[in-house]
Amino acid sequence: MGVLLTTLEFLASLLLIFLLGFVSVIVLEAYRRRHNNAHVEAPAMFEDPESLKQVPFPDIVDPAEKYLSLIIPAYNEEYRLPGTLNETMNYLQQRAANDKSFSYEVVIVDDGSKDGTKRVAFDFVKKYGVDNVRVILLGKNHGKGEAIRKGMLHSRGELLLMLDADGATKVTDLEKLENQIHAIARKDYHPGDSAAGEATFRISDIPIVAFGSRAHLEEKALATRKWYRNFLMKGFHLVVLLAAGPGIRDTQCGFKMFTRSAARKLFTNIRLKRWCFDVEIVFLCKWFGIPMLEISVNWSEIPGSKVNPLSIPNMLWELALMSVGYRTRIWKINS
Repeated sequence: MGVLLTTLEFLASLLLIFLLGFVSVIVLEAYRRRHNNAHVEAPAMFEDPESLKQVPFPDIVDPAEKYLSLIIPAYNEEYRLPGTLNETMNYLQQRAANDKSFSYEVVIVDDGSKDGTKRVAFDFVKKYGVDNVRVILLGKNHGKGEAIRKGMLHSRGELLLMLDADGATKVTDLEKLENQIHAIARKDYHPGDSAAGEATFRISDIPIVAFGSRAHLEEKALATRKWYRNFLMKGFHLVVLLAAGPGIRDTQCGFKMFTRSAARKLFTNIRLKRWCFDVEIVFLCKWFGIPMLEISVNWSEIPGSKVNPLSIPNMLWELALMSVGYRTRIWKINS
């Protein structure tokens, strides 16, 4: 009986959240239209710590200038960020030394940190130069989704990888995602479609998304977690299924790779600013017909997670907004 009541209470809460989400979407969209400021972007700037000059960032609509961009959102990551950046830069430098055609950039997006994150980030800019490491300062905290969106929209890579500042996933695993994207792209590419043939093939022009996944670790996690955490996780998975549909088992892993074409379509439309932008990515991929790959990656629990039980209501709220916004067509999708 107790389990039944708990389930009914959970479902009733979901219904209430979705109803409130419907009202909120209407109000927010009316406000947006009234003030005519939807998706108005302030010019993104990065600072050269040597000259202290502000330099405009590139735009996702521009042609790619690098092969690989790595976007790292950082909020109060003074202590975890250095280890991740050291591991990342060591890998990138070694790969560039072995392959002269390989070019890269690391874009650190400081999401309004109140600690020494900005100082740590600029130390790496000074060490490796502004062509290889860049910092976007958001000024105030907007949320992980907004930080990644901003980084994606102002990156130069043919392939764009988002990865968390805690280093929970090994950066070398990006090759798993990269190789699968290339395999699918080559399979779908037809040289006969172009007079120039193979010479015109660029991975940046073919929309594909690869999701790093921890789904293969789920059985072990279920056995070690408290029952209520498993209940919340299963409930969240159910809501994700209702909001975005099936296709990706692990939407929340912070390790995803996008071709430039896919990033352009997705991140010019993303609206959710915090935790559930990953689910919105799945929804938009289905809308645009962008192939989605789910690839197992190595992952380890790192102390200092920003997610806590209080995040669950916020996640459900964002999913309700997304579901109502898109399904009622109040949220428009730009092609």
